[in-house]
Amino acid sequence: MIFVELDKHEPEANYPIIKDLFAEHDRVGFMSEAGCPGVADPGSEFVWQAHNMGITVVPLTGPSSILLALMASGLNGQNFHFHGYLSPKKDQLKKDLQRLEKTSRPRSCTQIFIETPYRNKAMIESLLHTLNPDTKLCLAANITAPEAYIQSHTVRQWKKTSIPDLHKIPCIFLLLGA
Repeated sequence: MIFVELDKHEPEANYPIIKDLFAEHDRVGFMSEAGCPGVADPGSEFVWQAHNMGITVVPLTGPSSILLALMASGLNGQNFHFHGYLSPKKDQLKKDLQRLEKTSRPRSCTQIFIETPYRNKAMIESLLHTLNPDTKLCLAANITAPEAYIQSHTVRQWKKTSIPDLHKIPCIFLLLGA
C-alpha cells in the first residue's frame, strides 16, 4: 500500500502524481483526513482527472459531516444548499449571512456552510448579531466523535444559551430563515 499526499494549495501540481498513480496501479483509493473527499474537502480535481483518463470512479459510503449535520439538525433536508466557506471579512460575512437568510426564507432552503475551526467563535458571534431572532440555527461540532455537539435553536434561543467553546473544533453551521 502506498500513501501519497496531494497539495491542496496547488492542485495543478498534483496532475503528474495522479496520472502516475493511475498508470501504475489497477486500483487507486482517495481518502480525506476529515469530511468527505471532493465535498468540502480537496479532491474534486483528483476525481475529475480520473474521469478524463477513462477510469471508473466508485464512491464508497462513509460519514459526511455535512449530511450528518443536516440529518441531526431538524432543519429542512429536502431542500438545502451547501456553500463551503464564507468570507472571513466581517463586512462581507454580514452580507453573506443576510443573503443566505433571505434566500432561505421563501424556499424553506437550509443553508449549510463551514468555517476554519479557529474562527468558529467569530462566526457564532456574527450569526447571533446578524440573523433574525426567529431564524433556526444549528451548530454541529465533532459530529462523529464521542464529544459531539449538535444543537438547534432559534437565534433568540441561542442568545439565551451557554454555547460551549468550539475553538479549533470542526464545525458545520446550518440555518433556516424565518
